[in-house]
Amino acid sequence: MEIGSKIKRLRQQLNLSQSELADRCELTKGYISQLENDLTSPSIATLVDILDALGTDLSEFFKRENDERIAFSAEDFIEKRDGGMLLKWIIPNAQKNEMEPVLVELLPGASTTPDFPHEGEEFGYVLEGKLCVKLGDNKYVCKKGETFYYTANKSHCVSNAGKTTAKFLWISTPPNF
Repeated sequence: MEIGSKIKRLRQQLNLSQSELADRCELTKGYISQLENDLTSPSIATLVDILDALGTDLSEFFKRENDERIAFSAEDFIEKRDGGMLLKWIIPNAQKNEMEPVLVELLPGASTTPDFPHEGEEFGYVLEGKLCVKLGDNKYVCKKGETFYYTANKSHCVSNAGKTTAKFLWISTPPNF
């Protein structure tokens, strides 16, 4: 990592001159210039002072810039078969995200594992077949092209209410699969 060029970018984002940054850190303009051109390396204490003057800290400064992956293909999916249910996690490592989309296939008569009340919300879009969504003591039927959405504060599960395989996109937040 080129510390100097990163310090220079931060300084320029704040519209500070080298002299202004040097004054704030009790350093010389020449030292800041050498540092920004990677001709010298600061001590940890000096770097902490400079970063403080730039409104950041060591952990933020050295945090790896993450090339966030946006698109995924079928090769990235993770599958798990559980009886008459097939779960496909379509976003790898979605547990670390705010929501978790899963493709679910249910054979006729099959259902998801009953889930106890928990924090969060769940959404589903029926791609094929007919589902029965049980939420607490209530049951709701959803067919192809229909959706369901609920707060997960009651026990709940989804079952195949038809005679063919049912497929649906299930998104929960926070992730809980």
